[in-house]
Amino acid sequence: MKLLTAGEQITVVDVTRAPASHALRVVVSKSKRTVTALGAGGKVLAQYPATIGGDHDPLPIGTWKITIVDRNPWFNWDPVHFWNVDPKIAAEKLPPGPNNPVGVVWMGLSKEHYGIHGTPDPGHVRHGESYGCIRLTNWDADDLARMVVRGTPVILEE
Repeated sequence: MKLLTAGEQITVVDVTRAPASHALRVVVSKSKRTVTALGAGGKVLAQYPATIGGDHDPLPIGTWKITIVDRNPWFNWDPVHFWNVDPKIAAEKLPPGPNNPVGVVWMGLSKEHYGIHGTPDPGHVRHGESYGCIRLTNWDADDLARMVVRGTPVILEE
């Protein structure tokens, strides 16, 4: 099929999503490098591979809460928050979009400057480090964002 003729019919996969389940809590495992959404009775609703912190910016172990679910977020890049960046470089406000450093959704945590978010580089998920945040593919971050609300507990564990 060359798709050169106007009105030519094609068959595509139905990518309609089922209604999202409501996560009662999210568990981030540093050792497993996973993010797990849990429902009633501890039922696993979904589990995603993740990039989780690093030696210089370790995961802040503890129990936090989702404070915001921001779809198509702007990214406020400020060199004061990065240990390996020249602090003389000007801060930037980067527009929303799939190539934004935090991807298509930001789920902020009650631990300031930390969150669960997407990435424009899915090939590096689980292979590398982050600046302490929890990085998922854009599609997994979008899926998780459909399950959580402000106040959902997030347990960050070893």
